[in-house]
Amino acid sequence: METIKSLKDVENYKVSEKDKRLFSANHEEIMSGLTTDVYFVRTLDILNHMGLADTVVTAEIFARKEGIFVGIKEVMEILKDKDVEVWALEEGKEFKPKETLVRITGKYSEFAIFEAVILGCLASPSGWATAAKEIKEACEGKPFSCFGTRHLHPSVSPVMERAALLGGAGSVSNILAAKKMDMKPMGTLPHSSFLIAGDTVKLAKVYDDIMPPEHKRIVLIDTYKDEVEEALRVAEALGKNLYAIRLDTPSERGGVRPELVKEVKVNLELKGYDWVKIFVSGGLHPEKIKILSEAGADAFGVGSYISGAPAIDMTMDLKEVDGKPVAKRGRLPGIVENDRLVKMK
Repeated sequence: METIKSLKDVENYKVSEKDKRLFSANHEEIMSGLTTDVYFVRTLDILNHMGLADTVVTAEIFARKEGIFVGIKEVMEILKDKDVEVWALEEGKEFKPKETLVRITGKYSEFAIFEAVILGCLASPSGWATAAKEIKEACEGKPFSCFGTRHLHPSVSPVMERAALLGGAGSVSNILAAKKMDMKPMGTLPHSSFLIAGDTVKLAKVYDDIMPPEHKRIVLIDTYKDEVEEALRVAEALGKNLYAIRLDTPSERGGVRPELVKEVKVNLELKGYDWVKIFVSGGLHPEKIKILSEAGADAFGVGSYISGAPAIDMTMDLKEVDGKPVAKRGRLPGIVENDRLVKMK
């Protein structure tokens, strides 16, 4: 697919009925510039008419608040075949407000239409990674997995879960995200499986029978009976094969409370099942994780706090035109140095 270069290209581009089945963009559409704002294409038309589109410029990107920098790997794929020089912060690094995160130098025509695309590749993933870092800090060394796929459009959920891994998650449930990160997806079992089976222990036994020995068996225990009763039934049925029980009590019954975690933990230990860990999930956020961790929770499944994290606002400014410092009103002209930037291209 050819890169969009003018408003005429935009006008001539047609979407087939087949391509209207889903509204998300594929790789080729993104790389060709079809997901940009049209005014960047209009700008190129005007500058081409003036003979200025190939003016050499330096652009810099900064964020308006602190966070974890994620997304530059995709940005470099977009700029891979462009005749530009790129310096950037390394992925996964923390950054401060207004710190220069990316510097691009080259002909304006080489990257002009991709400004919105580049900013989008950085803004949302950095927001997700920053939320994951907050979760990691709250866990204080205990593991957590990202379960945010259900809260996002499927076209971007792998991007979110990758960002969560870079922010501190130990595992993800999204298959494609895990595969692209060369790891195995991690997940437990949904309530639907137990509702169809009709009994927690009945399903847990089959689960135990058909999973490979190395699989960590985590069984949800809040579908039918009192959580303590169900935890003990499952522990008795699976014995040492049971890695953990999972608490995901709905808000209609008070949610997962520290008192419940303590009660389950104490009763498991009293019956001799002290190897069984307690995995909790359901509307978790940093403050709640700290409380549940103190009560005895061993691991956490976090979804909406990460997937619902706001994008970190990223801005691209031209800082030099033909080697001369420039700036719009309110900004300082010229390059803003950052010795943490690494040459990417």
